[in-house]
Amino acid sequence: MTQRHISHPEPLPDCAAGHSARHIHDLRGLAAGGGHFVECRCRHTRKHAEPDAAIAEWKRVNRPARVRRTPEPAIVDNVVQMRLPGLAAGNAA
Repeated sequence: MTQRHISHPEPLPDCAAGHSARHIHDLRGLAAGGGHFVECRCRHTRKHAEPDAAIAEWKRVNRPARVRRTPEPAIVDNVVQMRLPGLAAGNAA
């Protein structure tokens, strides 16, 4: 068998579809199509000579979508509203 599953102490992040990932090392030479890659049921990375490169690609591709936060309105508590003379509460100019 030319492929070996590599276990990690910290699990790899799941893909965007929620499938669990596994790190595979194809023991053939790079010229023969070997190398390190990470795969799940629906996708896989390219084969890399270094295991860290395959894991980095997997994490980059399957990073959770960033949620854009809306800025909270600033609370202004140091403003004093002054009533202008000549304007009554019910009269509009």
